[in-house]
Amino acid sequence: MHTVLFDLAGTTIDCGCMAPVSVFIEVFGRRGVHLSEAAARGPMGTHKREHIRRLCAEPRVHAAWTTAQGRPSTDADVDAMYEEAEPLQIACLPLHCHPIPGFVEVAGAFRRRGVRLGATTGYTAPMVGVLRPLMAAEGWEPEVLLCASDVPAGRPAPYMNQLAAMQLGAPDVRGCVAVGDTVVDMEAARNAGMWAVGVALTGNEVGLPWEAVVRLQGVERELLRDRAAANLTAAGAHIVVDSVLDLPAALEFLLHPSAAAFKRWRRR
Repeated sequence: MHTVLFDLAGTTIDCGCMAPVSVFIEVFGRRGVHLSEAAARGPMGTHKREHIRRLCAEPRVHAAWTTAQGRPSTDADVDAMYEEAEPLQIACLPLHCHPIPGFVEVAGAFRRRGVRLGATTGYTAPMVGVLRPLMAAEGWEPEVLLCASDVPAGRPAPYMNQLAAMQLGAPDVRGCVAVGDTVVDMEAARNAGMWAVGVALTGNEVGLPWEAVVRLQGVERELLRDRAAANLTAAGAHIVVDSVLDLPAALEFLLHPSAAAFKRWRRR
């Protein structure tokens, strides 16, 4: 294993992808369109403008928009909401830049083994410009960090993963691992010919902050995890972990399957 590429929100920082959701709900609400949190999460992982465009195309949102505005949404509406969303998103990023507990230690362990670490994100370049020093101050500094504006198209296109692998000197994308918490993360990994690892409990599919995740117990925890894992697996995940804390054991089993590795993975 030469290269591991991580998503940001929901995978390595901002447990539950809380920052993006609040912004999408706000910009649609300003136009009289009430978005549920579940609806706002639907296209998570895509470029933020594409996220807004997909939301507008969703049948229930389309109907609500037409009722509120007296007409369907247009590309100009998408552009206007995107322009509003960017400063709102930037303003709230300092509250949601904290690494998921234990991730910095996992990243350090990978580095000590000589693994190259990169990151890709649906955030825009100005957002990444704000996030990068905030993450670095908390110990998360990917060698390469790419956003959708760095490539011809964002997720689910493979380009961010491919460019990151190239910049990190990966000898073969088939040996690279892409880790994320959304459907489009899995699709982008598979489209790039990489191993796709889904993150269930800390990501967008469950949508809870860390404090709520650690309180989950018993049947509730299993139901939420199983639902998230099913969605990520259907999107192409080769394996699904609860959080990045489980990644080292999962990758040992995924890349070097054996009975001993399987037992260590199951004991996670």
